[in-house]
Amino acid sequence: MADIVARIGDILVRRGAESYLGEAVSMQEHMLQAAALAEREGADDTLIVAALLHDVGHYTGEFGEDYIEQGVDNLHEEAGAQLLAAHFPPLVVDCVRLHVAAKRYLCATDAAYFAKLSPPSVATLALQGGPMTAAEAAAFEREAHFCEAVRVRRWDDAAKVPGTETPDFAHYAPALRRVHEAHLTPR
Repeated sequence: MADIVARIGDILVRRGAESYLGEAVSMQEHMLQAAALAEREGADDTLIVAALLHDVGHYTGEFGEDYIEQGVDNLHEEAGAQLLAAHFPPLVVDCVRLHVAAKRYLCATDAAYFAKLSPPSVATLALQGGPMTAAEAAAFEREAHFCEAVRVRRWDDAAKVPGTETPDFAHYAPALRRVHEAHLTPR
């Protein structure tokens, strides 16, 4: 993957219109909405990129669209983190890797959070282990980028609104390239 930014753009063009696990938006709409929410909040390039790429792991394996009904967790967070590890800094990789754990954490620590989840997100929560135990939540809080992962998770949850206007991938490609190139530049 000599040009990871072009590769990601190609994937979104070819597969972005696919359904997003029963949500009312496509995968591409969801990912772009998450990035737009991060940008609107004034997040830096690295967090915008993390928000954009948080679900890239859905594209790394071939699971039928009914895998949730079959009781299969595709572990997209791990697959996405592995895909991105050589190309992006630990903050991006950790936010991708931890965004599912962040949902489990918020369900365990924020009494109002669960009620805000969409029905498909509730269904996947069950496959992903349900709310964290107190010990799991304490361990999650020790993750280097747990606060940032929680921010990405909140953008993830809010990025499911049909018809929302967002910039296209080309708008975010320069940020992706900057974050990628900064990661590869020796310090």
